Amino acid sequence: MGKIAVLTNDLQYDLVEKNEARVAAVEAATPIFVNFLEEMRGRGHHVFHLQLIIPSDDPNEERDEFGRLPVQEGTEGAAIVKEFLAPGDVVMVKSKDSGFYETDLHDQLQALGVDTVLISGMQTQICVQTTAADAFFRGYKVWVPSDCVVSAQPEDKARALEWLEGYCATVADSGEILRILDAEGELPRKTVKIP
Repeated sequence: MGKIAVLTNDLQYDLVEKNEARVAAVEAATPIFVNFLEEMRGRGHHVFHLQLIIPSDDPNEERDEFGRLPVQEGTEGAAIVKEFLAPGDVVMVKSKDSGFYETDLHDQLQALGVDTVLISGMQTQICVQTTAADAFFRGYKVWVPSDCVVSAQPEDKARALEWLEGYCATVADSGEILRILDAEGELPRKTVKIP
């Protein structure tokens, strides 16, 4: 049986608390999301939290009204929101949207024998989407739990899930993923059919 890893994206105080829409979206998803992480841990699967740390010299990143960058190394705002963390989880720093960009995530997953990744977190149309595409490019079976991804705007989430399902990932809610996993012992590879 192949091993599975859940990858969360950007569940960090500065990013979640950026605006009321993000706070509301994360609060709404938290009970299901936390339960899903607990269920996956209980089945012996890995959880990796992809922690965005923005380089201080990055000219493309959004700054606040005072010119400051969020999620700077060592700050409280860069920390993973405590409700999502558990002992044994891996926190991996990234500097861009995709968890695979200039990190050793692929090497760490390969060392664990992981062949299936479940991409979750925030925001669906940015970090989730880019991390899923990069996982697909590296040959992983890619699943996205639709109730464990968050966007500030519902239309952004819907558009991203449609793109993911149409291209590189199997999209299903967390309950369905657990049912398939328990029934089949693994999550099947998506059959890609591009019109």
